[in-house]
Amino acid sequence: MTEDELARRVTLGERAAVAEALNLTEDRRPEGRARAIALLRALRAGDEGARAHRVGITGPPGVGKSTLVAALTRELRRVSRTVGVVAVDPSSIRSGGALLGDRARISPDPNDQGVFVRSLATAGELGGLARSAPLALTVLAAAYDVAILETVGVGQTETDVRHVTDTVVFVVQPGSGDALQFLKAGIMEVPDVLVVNKADQAELAARASGDLAAALATLRSAGALPYDVPIVLTSARDGTGIDALVAALGAHRAELAGPRLLARRREGAIAWGLRAFVRRHGEVGVETRGGEQNVREAIASRLDEGAVIPQIVDEV
Repeated sequence: MTEDELARRVTLGERAAVAEALNLTEDRRPEGRARAIALLRALRAGDEGARAHRVGITGPPGVGKSTLVAALTRELRRVSRTVGVVAVDPSSIRSGGALLGDRARISPDPNDQGVFVRSLATAGELGGLARSAPLALTVLAAAYDVAILETVGVGQTETDVRHVTDTVVFVVQPGSGDALQFLKAGIMEVPDVLVVNKADQAELAARASGDLAAALATLRSAGALPYDVPIVLTSARDGTGIDALVAALGAHRAELAGPRLLARRREGAIAWGLRAFVRRHGEVGVETRGGEQNVREAIASRLDEGAVIPQIVDEV
């Protein structure tokens, strides 16, 4: 099957085609990389995935991200939205293997053709994402209405998810810290929606919500946060608040309509391309090309010409 035909079948939401396309994005062999580039170029040429909503779900370990994604997926399907999920699991520092348990936690209906879930291992990658996660998200965005990326459990500085998604949801749980702790987290300047999960612990959830609101107010007054961030209380276990989360996601996506969305995606692609360039060529490679700004400008120019990130990293 040619890459153009595979791209066409992906856009029709054919599960077998989506699975094959995702396999290509993870193939590091030269021939696999060449096919993946051809596939991504075919998807980009048709502007496939431009209308999809790309949502990042991130937060510390143990806050219930996978359970929340499962509940969110069910609610999106209830309102007739198709959903693709890529969930990133941590890899062992000894063996390099990963349990890939997020897929088991999300556990979609195998007969529902409107849902697709894929797990990826970090394979030592920092920043909360797997190396192929942005490419996988591109494929899912071409096939489904909503493409969700669930990061591995992150700390205070892993903010790469903002480069590859339209809306970032940061999940915390009751008792996870006070306002000062939230202010210390660099990731607090990234989310578009904040979720206090496990809100069935009502008193603790209310306190966490208040602490988040205080932290956000401080960041806004300091000029570090130029926009309002909604706080949504959910209980993934019993399903409460999930409809409010869907509404908050829809509201943010509507705010991004038009040039703002295109600008966010372009800037994110440039940032991710720079990271990929440094991974492949190192700091010496950046210096050889005249510094980081020159590399960014070269990536931006090639993006405007219709190239895709793996191809650009090879060529720049």
